[in-house]
Amino acid sequence: MLVLARRSNQSIMIGDDIEIVIVDIKGDQVKIGVKAPKNVSVHRAEVYKEIQEENKKAAGTNIKPEDLGKLGDLFKKKT
Repeated sequence: MLVLARRSNQSIMIGDDIEIVIVDIKGDQVKIGVKAPKNVSVHRAEVYKEIQEENKKAAGTNIKPEDLGKLGDLFKKKT
């Protein structure tokens, strides 16, 4: 792990197009900003872990293709 010291309003670059900016420091809390292309997902670590867990659960479900077709039919009927 690379560890860097930064002050408020200073930044670091990741590659050519991701910038991490130190926005504010108050006590033991640091606010950071992330400037990244829209195609780059940025999540807090705990949120990212939850997303991964939900994706694994969803991948483990046994949904039959014909059930998906029935679901699509329900949406068509409501419009």
